[in-house]
Amino acid sequence: MMPVGPLMIEHRLIEKMIRIAEEEIGRIEKRKKVDPRFVEALVDFIRTYADHCHHGKEEGILFRDLQNKGLSNDQKQILEELVEEHKQGRILTKQLAEANDRYAEGDPEALSVIVECIRKLAGFYPGHIDKEDGHFFIPVMAHFTAEEKDAMLTEEYDFDRQLIHEKYRNVVARWQSTLHEG
Repeated sequence: MMPVGPLMIEHRLIEKMIRIAEEEIGRIEKRKKVDPRFVEALVDFIRTYADHCHHGKEEGILFRDLQNKGLSNDQKQILEELVEEHKQGRILTKQLAEANDRYAEGDPEALSVIVECIRKLAGFYPGHIDKEDGHFFIPVMAHFTAEEKDAMLTEEYDFDRQLIHEKYRNVVARWQSTLHEG
């Protein structure tokens, strides 16, 4: 089994959420308002699932293990592009979260920023996923032995098992710190 299998499966769920976000753009534009809870859910999905979980495994496991492999110049270029795209996705998600906070506080100007950010994210993910699925993941697997692939897969599963605990340890720590501030 290839360690990219779970990563590619994760892409399918990300694609589904992006399609929902695209549909939401139409509803926002029709109603001239947005449900901040939808945006919160989208931000949480992107930050937790797409970025921390999915990109975390790519960067922390696959990309890390590729550093000492003899990648072609094209593969090195794609790897650099993917890392930069992950950074851009984080920036867009941060902008979306900030605009949603402003909107929830009554800033009507934030609505257009929300739509713009969702539209950019909806434009970003399909191309990014296509680059990984169609041009990177499968070709770079040739650089690994079967044992290395198995070790990466085991590490990916361990990463997933710890993720929910990490998320909620952080939630508790954040709330604990607010109690001590007041």
